Amino acid sequence: MSVAEPLAPVEETVPRRRAGELLRPLLRSPTFLVGSAILAFWVLDAIFWPAIVPQDPQALNVAQTLKPPSPAHWFGTDDLGRDVLSRTLAGASSTLTVAPAATALGLLGGTLLGLVTGYFRGLVDDIIMRAVDSLLAFPLIVIAVLVLAVLGPSVINVILVIAFVFTPIVARTVRSAVLGEREREYVSAAKLLGKSSAAIMFGEILPNITGPLAVEVTIRLGYAIFTSATLSFLSLGIQQPSPDWGLTISLGRAFLQLAPWIVLFPAAALATLIIAVNLVADGLRQAFEE
Repeated sequence: MSVAEPLAPVEETVPRRRAGELLRPLLRSPTFLVGSAILAFWVLDAIFWPAIVPQDPQALNVAQTLKPPSPAHWFGTDDLGRDVLSRTLAGASSTLTVAPAATALGLLGGTLLGLVTGYFRGLVDDIIMRAVDSLLAFPLIVIAVLVLAVLGPSVINVILVIAFVFTPIVARTVRSAVLGEREREYVSAAKLLGKSSAAIMFGEILPNITGPLAVEVTIRLGYAIFTSATLSFLSLGIQQPSPDWGLTISLGRAFLQLAPWIVLFPAAALATLIIAVNLVADGLRQAFEE
C-alpha cells in the first residue's frame, strides 16, 4: 500500500470547524451576546473616552469636593472635586491596555511551552512541567506582588509580571489539548509526509486546539483585569494621577462612609467588565462543545 492512499480519509478526521459553524451557536447564545455587548461598550469607551467624558477627569475643583451624585455630577465628585463619572469612564483605558497585553504575552509563552511539552513528551516534558508545577505551587498574586516589590511599579512591569504568572497556567491547558491531538490520524499522516515537528505543531495541531485556546484566552483576560486592578489597589500597579479603577478604589477607601460613590462606581465598572469577559468565555465554551 502506498503512503498516499490513506490521506483522503485521514484529512476528513481533522476536527477543524468553519467560522459559520461556530458563529451560529454563538449568535443563539444569550450569554455570549450579553457579555459581548458589555465588553464592546467598555472597549469603545477605553478608546474614545476623551470624546465622551463630560469633564476633564484630572480637573481639580476644591469648591466641589465630596459632592453626592447630582445633575451636575451624575456620579458625584471625589475628595479633590474631580468628576467621578469622567474618571470612571477614563479608567477603562488603563485596564484595557494592561490586561489584553499581559494576556497576549501569557498566551504566547504558554502556547509555546504547551505545544513543545505535549508534542515531544519525555525528558523535555518532565523538565518544563516540573518547573511549571513549582510556579503553580505558590499563589500567583503573591508572586506578582513580590516581583513588583523588587522591580517597582510601572505599566510595563505589571504587564510582564501578569504574563509571567499566567504562562504556566496556559501551558498546562495547551499541553492537555495537544496530548489529545498528537495521536490522531492527521498527525500520523503529516509525519508520513515528512513534515517537520515545527510544521506539525504549528500547522496541524495548533489550528485544531483553537477551541480550548479561545476559551482560555477569555478566562485569562478576566483574571488579568482583576489582577491588574488588585495590583493598582495595592499601589504596585498603575500610579497616580491615573483614574485606573483599582487605584481609584484604593484611594477612595478613606472616604467610604462619607462618600461611598467614589468607590461604588469604579468598583461596579470593574465588576461589569469582568462579568462580561466571563460571559463571553462561557458562551465560547458552550459553542465549541456543540
